[in-house]
Amino acid sequence: MTAISLAPRRPETVLVDALPDTWARDVTLVLAGALLTVLGAQISIHVPPSPVPITGQTLAVVIAGAALGWRRGAASQLLYLVLGLFLPVYSDGASGFDVIWGATGGYLVGFVVAAALVGRLAELGADRRPLVAFAAFCAGQLAIFGIGVPWLQVSTGMAWGDAIHNGFTIFIVGGIIKALVGAAVIPSAWRLVARLGLPRS
Repeated sequence: MTAISLAPRRPETVLVDALPDTWARDVTLVLAGALLTVLGAQISIHVPPSPVPITGQTLAVVIAGAALGWRRGAASQLLYLVLGLFLPVYSDGASGFDVIWGATGGYLVGFVVAAALVGRLAELGADRRPLVAFAAFCAGQLAIFGIGVPWLQVSTGMAWGDAIHNGFTIFIVGGIIKALVGAAVIPSAWRLVARLGLPRS
């Protein structure tokens, strides 16, 4: 008969777990994840007639999720949402509840879901190899579009075909490029962790 261990299961490790485990570390990392998304928002390219700009935020979100894990990753994006209610940290320097209720609000809410999804996949080891990491980052971005496109349609009243085109189709190539960048950065960071002899699962 196989014995069943009642010992608590060791939490899965993500990149930042190579750092000393303290509450101050976690607070700092959540803040850093939010600030990374703020920086991504500074890259904003409008593609008419879509009201949704191409930004660097989605890349920031999936990297934050992978590096921080699902809890801290989601918390970092939730913090970003809250900061944007009071400070001009959304794309194009926007802020306030009107942005959340507007055409791009669903994408912002999707950031929280995407960071949690990619973070969980990273905890399961999906960020260690480029091909698997690429798939995980694509999944995270699809989660953003899965919330953003219906929100866009409802908030603007545009036809579903237009919402899908203006809110998803025109972003496919950019999304693939961002996933490729993430798939190069995160596994490379893991290789650096291994070379430095830092803890990894």
